Amino acid sequence: MYQLVIIDDEEKILEGISELFPWNNIGFHVVARFIDARSALSYIENNPVDVVMTDISMPNMNGIELTKELQRFPNLKIVLFSSYKDYEYMRAGILYGISDYLLKPIRYDELVLCFEKIRSKLDEKNLVEAAKPKTYYSEIITRVDKYLSDNYQKASLEGAAEAVGLSPNYLSKIYKEKSGCGFLERLNRIKMEKACELLMDPSYKHYEIAFYVGYDNPKNFSRAFKAHFNMSPMEYRNGQRKGNPNS
Repeated sequence: MYQLVIIDDEEKILEGISELFPWNNIGFHVVARFIDARSALSYIENNPVDVVMTDISMPNMNGIELTKELQRFPNLKIVLFSSYKDYEYMRAGILYGISDYLLKPIRYDELVLCFEKIRSKLDEKNLVEAAKPKTYYSEIITRVDKYLSDNYQKASLEGAAEAVGLSPNYLSKIYKEKSGCGFLERLNRIKMEKACELLMDPSYKHYEIAFYVGYDNPKNFSRAFKAHFNMSPMEYRNGQRKGNPNS
């Protein structure tokens, strides 16, 4: 349900619009109603609201003045209504980007059409907003994976964070959440996959492979390889030569 606020200084009209129209059936919930614009503005400033429907001719602050104040909330939809067929009111409303302008007495079919259009726009906006984080995180993961593939010898969390413009702690958190694999786990996997490729070429020495995949100490490379594959680099190489890569 989208949150709707209705404002009219004529209480009977306010009550009729708020209670007699089946708002729930078209996806809206009247969360508040006011007989003056200033009270409505105070409420809107402190509560989530999707749509404001306001009369124009009101004392102290009229509907156009309220609409001007509400420009601070760019996602808020505004519907003006009035008993006056006044071009200047309509022109002012258009300049402020209102969603619609209705005349009193408000016809049922016009009100339905107005709010069905607004709901459609709100639904569309929410779908786009919901998709943004997925797209954003997908791009981050792709960029980090490319960084790791291109720089696995000297890759670091700090380097990856700088590459994507995030803090190291935040990147570590979202990479694990969105990829299902820890940053260091992914880096180690890339190193081990590359080591396997090199081990299949007998021209590479053990210490050369260790250095190539980012280990200064061959013993550290051997320990990491055995922890990953449950066999030493030499055992892996011998297994490959015998045509048994799983041995």
